[in-house]
Amino acid sequence: MEIDKKRFKKMFPHLAEELGTREHQIPITSSRSDLQTGERSSFRAFDTYMPDVIDFIRRCDNEQQAEEIINYLEKRKEINHSYAHKLKEQLREKGVRSFGSKKEEGYYLRQGGL
Repeated sequence: MEIDKKRFKKMFPHLAEELGTREHQIPITSSRSDLQTGERSSFRAFDTYMPDVIDFIRRCDNEQQAEEIINYLEKRKEINHSYAHKLKEQLREKGVRSFGSKKEEGYYLRQGGL
């Protein structure tokens, strides 16, 4: 379907303005003919990523939740007692947000570009 610029601007003024400014351009660096392969490769940044205690703490809403995470990982021997003690100390002195901003639901999908 062909349409001249004048008619396009009249029919879609906001879209025409966006296209004209090139402000929201996203470069396309590759293309895939197979959708599944494309989806897998675009999420490769977190393919082998294993969240650590800080990642879990950053999902917490309050200090109590964070302390439960620390205790649980210490009990499972995923972190040692000394590290757990340091984390709890930081938690008490500086609060849960001292570990970083809250990671909301879908964080890894957004970071992976999906």
